[in-house]
Amino acid sequence: MDKRRIVQFLTAFIYNGNLPGFVNGRIWQGNSKQLCVPGLNCYSCPGALGACPIGSLQSFVSGVGLRFPFYVLGLLILFGLLLGRLVCGWFCPFGLIQELLYKIPTPKIHKNTLTLKLTYLKYPIGILFIIIIPLAFFAWEGVGIPAFCKFICPAGTLEAAIPLITLNADLRSSLGLLFGWKFLLMLFTILISIFIYRPFCRFICPLGAWYGIYNKLSLFGIQVDKVKCNGCNHCIKVCKMDCQEVADHECINCGECLKVCPTKAISFKKL
Repeated sequence: MDKRRIVQFLTAFIYNGNLPGFVNGRIWQGNSKQLCVPGLNCYSCPGALGACPIGSLQSFVSGVGLRFPFYVLGLLILFGLLLGRLVCGWFCPFGLIQELLYKIPTPKIHKNTLTLKLTYLKYPIGILFIIIIPLAFFAWEGVGIPAFCKFICPAGTLEAAIPLITLNADLRSSLGLLFGWKFLLMLFTILISIFIYRPFCRFICPLGAWYGIYNKLSLFGIQVDKVKCNGCNHCIKVCKMDCQEVADHECINCGECLKVCPTKAISFKKL
């Protein structure tokens, strides 16, 4: 097991360290829930010790309308400037789940011109479901809704809804069409992850879209020595993401390109 995989598993355990929650079906309400973790990890997961940044941002917008969410945005900017999409590649449990599913031996759909175009889908999805819809509901109803969590996020369904309804009979009796939709969306994400590498991260996740903005600026991450680079493009060929160059906005800093670079031009940034 390589270093990145170990970090991914450790991160999943640390994010979801409230192990009794997986037995009693109760959501942790300790002080740590006031802090956002860097990666996508549902607040309502019975094991979750911290809050999801996307969920927190939506809750803030939904609950207080036009008041600016300085705290959540400040953390997102901090995580972005420090790590960029290294968060996606190293510190996101749902990314780990997709990678493990992709290891199932089946024919694979590799990156192509269509997948490259689909990577831009996550930007309008984020703007629509995290900002526009919650604010629209606030304007009409006086209270917004966490639209991305409520209508889309398969991580929330897998990490929170499934464990909670399994452990709480009262919740099972209240299931409706919305849960049916979310369950089907989760199943589709799981299924397609077997054939396509990290499809949710590449095409849907607004957190990845946000962190991608900081990839060139982040303190930690991958960099290229332009003097050593001979332009062979081995790095782009081995990359399972839709990168057009090393460390662009789609790069999750997995480090696979380092292994194939013949001139050792690629490295992780050092302080």
